[in-house]
Amino acid sequence: MSAMLDHVVAQVLTLHVRLLACRERLAADVDSEALHDLRTSTRRLRSLLRPLRGLPAVEQLEQAAEALGTLTTPLRDREVLAAELLGRGLQQAAQQRLQGRAATFAGVAGSAELTRMLAIVDAFPVFLRAADREGLVDGLGKRIDKRLHSQWRKLEKGLKDPAHDRHRLRLLIKRVRYGDDAYPQLDHAGSKLQRLLKRAQGDLGDWHDRLQWLLQVPQHPDLAPCQATWEAELHQAEAKSDITLQRLQDALARR
Repeated sequence: MSAMLDHVVAQVLTLHVRLLACRERLAADVDSEALHDLRTSTRRLRSLLRPLRGLPAVEQLEQAAEALGTLTTPLRDREVLAAELLGRGLQQAAQQRLQGRAATFAGVAGSAELTRMLAIVDAFPVFLRAADREGLVDGLGKRIDKRLHSQWRKLEKGLKDPAHDRHRLRLLIKRVRYGDDAYPQLDHAGSKLQRLLKRAQGDLGDWHDRLQWLLQVPQHPDLAPCQATWEAELHQAEAKSDITLQRLQDALARR
């Protein structure tokens, strides 16, 4: 196998172990970070897979990972909101959103979505080796490099758009950042650019959280005490993210 294919297989095996550990942590409800770690590992898997599209089983594994993301996103959003409410001293409102956590975690651990994804991850290295024998992964490093370059170009184009959509920029930033993490040997971003990407993702994440929480206020009166604060923080996050995005655009122009 090529060095790049060896890298991909090693990453898949590592992520498989992490995902299995997350499943056991969720089933036993031993810590509050199990769901977050499951989502992080799944996100890393999707970043590893994106440049591999066209190879056997990639589409099926991407679909399985997406289905698990769809299942867990509202659960994680509820956890984040509960932590925010606890930090503001709204104990009752927070606990209401944490009710039944053990059963929720166990449900994710035993879900069809996670079971299917783990089964495909387990078999995926076999598919990759078979593809290698068939000559389907020749020039894999160049293929991955080209696709990562495409993601960077989309981000640069999005940043230059004066009417840019913060939601879309947040997604594009996550893709290039996690793509670089998945394939560090291709060196698409130095340490300074990685720090800017992380900061931009964080600023846009703060903005996104406040926006989502404010949208819930009309349907959930117990969130009303936070409305004014969240509105102020939303505007602050918008201004802060605009500065960071401009710095990111300038840094990309100097690459």
